[in-house]
Parts: sequence; structure tokens; C-alpha cells
Amino acid sequence: MNKMCNMPEIKLGICAVSRDCFPASLSAGRRGEVCKACASQGIEIFECPTTVESEKDMLQALEELKAAGVNALVVYLGNFGPETAETLLAKKFSLPVMFTAAAEERGDNLINGRGDAYCGMLNASYNLGLRGVKAYIPEYPVGTPDVTAAQIKEFIPIARAVLGLSKLKVISFGPRPQDFLACNAPIARLYDLGAEIEENSELDLFAAYNAHAGDSRIADVVKDMENELGSGNKMAGILPKLAQYELTLLDWAEAHKGEREYVVFANKCWPSFQTQFGFVPCFVNSRLTGRGIPVSCEVDIWGAVSEYIGQCVSDDAVTLLDINNSVPKDIYDNDICGKFPYSHTDTFMGFHCGNTASKKLSTCEMKYQLIMHRGLEPDKEPDITRGTLEGDIAPSKITFFRIQSTANAELTAYIAEGEVLPVPTRSFGGIGIFAIPEMGRFYRHVLIEKRYPHHGAVAFTHTGKALFSVFRYLGVKDIGFNQPKGMMYKTENPFE
Repeated sequence: MNKMCNMPEIKLGICAVSRDCFPASLSAGRRGEVCKACASQGIEIFECPTTVESEKDMLQALEELKAAGVNALVVYLGNFGPETAETLLAKKFSLPVMFTAAAEERGDNLINGRGDAYCGMLNASYNLGLRGVKAYIPEYPVGTPDVTAAQIKEFIPIARAVLGLSKLKVISFGPRPQDFLACNAPIARLYDLGAEIEENSELDLFAAYNAHAGDSRIADVVKDMENELGSGNKMAGILPKLAQYELTLLDWAEAHKGEREYVVFANKCWPSFQTQFGFVPCFVNSRLTGRGIPVSCEVDIWGAVSEYIGQCVSDDAVTLLDINNSVPKDIYDNDICGKFPYSHTDTFMGFHCGNTASKKLSTCEMKYQLIMHRGLEPDKEPDITRGTLEGDIAPSKITFFRIQSTANAELTAYIAEGEVLPVPTRSFGGIGIFAIPEMGRFYRHVLIEKRYPHHGAVAFTHTGKALFSVFRYLGVKDIGFNQPKGMMYKTENPFE
């Protein structure tokens, strides 16, 4: 697998639809103008030659779209549109679909040139509901060609996430660690997303790892690791074991994808991992996630799925962090207050042992897992606890988010945009000081109130708009977010 290639390439298509009592030429002409606007915005899109007025037209259009390799479709109401044919088109296409409509063009052309697509979108939405067809509909789905082209561009990451999930296999090794039941959520809803899951024993992983002893590729992987670490290569002796483990996971993914195209891992990483494998796997997890194969910690299956969605939406590496600890008051007073527009309770530290990709850290260094070292090999030089990639997370915009199945198997999600502050953490692991507006209230009335686990996925950009649309497309009804001041949560005490 190559870097960041573990997700689909989107091939857009646009199909105009026309109600038979309106001129088909009106819808077709408007479709052509949208395609011109797409070209001017650098968006490649296949223009389906058939304008759909009937069910027979719909079948012809499907053939044309299939022949062109289209895997994400824009159904364009250039006029009112045929509600039966257009929604059957979406149903039979069965891949990500967007519905949008044409705005009227000129005040001097509202007799023969009026399309009434504003009205048609209402019936399209109603018929999508009748047929149980999922579709992405923009916030205001009626626009001029340039507006419609911009909406189509926003559809691309949404389509990539939905399509990627439909071809995804989640591979897990081992049960969740004791006392980490928060990461043990029902998996039934995975199938609703289109994903598959293969659950394995730690013994399966251990046997596969041992079978890679002496693998001729280990030396090349070690060299690549050395190049990545640079001056941070402080524990070179552990690299051959880590390289052997990396090859084990990559080979397992290829051998076990089956009919799936994309893979993520949710792997056991402690406590017996260190005593049996002889290292901690964090650096390998960071390397694979950095190239597009998310590996979640502590067998967090929904965390891995969340990471994959974030990767598809941001087209970049993501990470999985504990929503870990508060920022000490002295750090807030000295380094944040008055320098950044955040209250103390807007801030917190996001941490994991060392699974964040090196390109997302300000500096990085190979170290050992301090907490495990205390328990497994106290009073001696680190050995089996080596393998973390540590450093402060680089300042950037971020989106903290998660999709989760509740204990009663209902899909929920949350999204909160913020940033990593350019403030030293003075701590260990892969860690950063995060700031999210109204984080304190969000922490209490979404994360705690709705019983989310401590793991959150992080995309290194503001991508809340796309994530919200993806979660809606997937059928998530409860999507929490960091509500601004003056917008109370249902569980918030009004007398506070």
C-alpha cells in the first residue's frame, strides 16, 4: 500500500433530470453551464449525455454512468424534475449521490425559461424518503452554476468517506483491555455503514509476527524508520522488532482484505503485548496511520472507523487521542491567558503514548512508554517498553470528533472544531494543548452526558461541515457539537 492510498478516488458524474412538461433542453443547457463552472474550479466531472425524463431514460443514464466509471453522482434538477425517475436513478446507482437544483437565471426569462427546480427539490426529497434512499443535499440546494459547482466540490470528501466505508474492512486483534470497557461498543451498526469486520486473537497476531522472523525486507524497513526519525532515533536497537511487526500488519492486511478494498486496524497494545512481543507498537501505528492505514489503540474499533472517516474527509493523516488531562493553571496563566482567546476550561491536553504520525509533531523522538515501564520493568533500563514516538503535536487547526455505537446499538457522533496551541506541554507521549471554544460545557453535556469513551479522533484541519454531512448521510440522528454561549444544552442547568 502506498502513502495515503487506502481510500477511494472519486469519479464524479452529473445527470440532469427533466419533468416531461418542461423543455428538456432547459435542464440539459443548465447542466452544461454547471460543467463549465466545474472546469473553471478545477473539478473533473463526467457529463451524462442522457437527460432523464422517464424510467427508460434512467436506465440509459445508468449505463452511461457505469461505462464512464462514475462512483459519485450529482442528480441535477435543471427544472422541476421527474420525482419517480430521479429517485429511482439514485436508488439503482447505489453509490454516493447528491441532489441539487438550478436557480432561475434572469428576470426577463420567467415564462419559457422558468424551471421551478426550487419546487422540484421538495418532491425529490419526499420521494427519497418514500424509497428509503440516502442522498446528500446541500444546506441551500438551489444555485447558479458557480454556486452549484462549489457545492459539488464540497460533496467530494463526503462521497469519499461514504464510499470508503462501504468497501472497508476493520481488522482487530484481541479483546479490549480490562477497565477499558468504554472502547468496547456493539459492532452491529458497522454493517449499516457498509463496513465489514474481522476479529482475531492476539495469538493469531503473535504467530504471524513470529513467522516474519528473519524476513528479508526488515533491513529496508529499518532504514526507512531511521530516515524518518533522524536525530530522534534514540533507541535504534528496537527498530528491527518494530520493522518485523510493521511487515506483519501490512502482509495481514493484504492477505485478509478479501473482497474489500480498504483496511483499518484496531489492535491490542497492552498489557501482555510488551512481555510477549518485547516492545510497544506505537511507532508502527504512527507510521501506518501516517500513510493512510489507521491503527487504533486498545482495540478501539469505532475509533479506527472514526479515524478512517476523518482521513477520507481531510485527505490527510489523522490521529486518535485520549481526551486526557486539564491544563495546569500556571501554564494557562503564563502561556495562554491574554495571548489566545480562550478561557481556562476551553483548554485540555490530548495525549496518547506515541501513535501520532511524525509529520504532525513539532519534533519527534523514539522513547519508551513511561507508565508501562513503571509497572513492567521498574528500576532498570527500558527494554520491552521501548517503541513510542513522542513529541508535542504541532500547532494547527483541528477537528475533534467520533462516531460511536451506544450500549443499545444506536449510532451517535460528535464534532468540535478548535486548534492545537503553540504552547509547550512539558509532558510525555504524543501530546498537545488543545483549545476548543466552550469545551467545558461540551465536555460535560456531550462527552460525559452522552457517555462517550475517552478516545477521540483528530483531523488536522477544520472539517466539521463535511463530517456533519457524512454523519447525516450515514443516518446518525444525534450529532453533538460544542454549542456557543447562549445556546443551552438540554441537560444544562439554567440556574448555573
